[in-house]
Amino acid sequence: MIETNETIDEFLARHADDVSEAVRKAAAQEILPRRRRLAAHEVDEKAGPHDLVTDADRKAEQFLTEALSALLPGSVVVGEEAVHANPATYEAIRGEAPVWIVDPVDGTRQFVHGDPGFCTLVALAHHGTVRASWTYAPVHDRMATAVRGQGAFLDGERLHAGPPEPGRELRVATSHPDYTTDEQKHALLGLRAPGVAPRPCGSAGLEYLAVARGELDATAFSWEAAWDHAAGLLLVEEAGGTHLTRTGEPFRITGDNDLPFTAARDAATARRVVALLAGGA
Repeated sequence: MIETNETIDEFLARHADDVSEAVRKAAAQEILPRRRRLAAHEVDEKAGPHDLVTDADRKAEQFLTEALSALLPGSVVVGEEAVHANPATYEAIRGEAPVWIVDPVDGTRQFVHGDPGFCTLVALAHHGTVRASWTYAPVHDRMATAVRGQGAFLDGERLHAGPPEPGRELRVATSHPDYTTDEQKHALLGLRAPGVAPRPCGSAGLEYLAVARGELDATAFSWEAAWDHAAGLLLVEEAGGTHLTRTGEPFRITGDNDLPFTAARDAATARRVVALLAGGA
């Protein structure tokens, strides 16, 4: 538990590994046992056929809500499923208390279909700034972590995104068309340019990890839900990358961003993607 007058940095120095352990336990107890074993009544639609929730999402979020709140008394949890049940819960991101931002199963469609391309995302934020993040791919048992100012790591190995290779096509993962407005679709058309190879994204958390590892050059996303972005954006930053909205400002987890926005493995790539999105608009 956090001690009286303990700072967030001091808390993380003592408990970052405890958060990792809680994430692993949530996956081991509530997610993996349900993989490829979901009954029809354990899968529901939210906004539509591509927006799914399962018992694994709900149970893992409940597990993490209890575990993370116990680790940091006075903190609040903003989880995807809790916000779906009560949208007012999201306002805690703009509040005074430290906030855990949780996506229990990022890539629920992939999870439902039995694919391994999903992950669990946790970020700790305070006053609108992400201070630490955890990205866990349970099928492969790979944990990526970042603490602001201390670097990004995958299974203990430091990540360096680095610039793309000169002359190679720019690889960009983009929002699924189902989650874009007509204006955003038009902006994303700007990526259909010579020297750019856009493709639909999978799990947002795993796409951010690919950017941090230098396996993907950039993303271009058109939605703001903090549980999809908070953990990955810090991971990219701490690996040497950056993120920009179409106005050239960093993405804000508190909202009101000019969309689509990009996260990229270096600043030059981010500016190039933003320029293409502005041209498409």
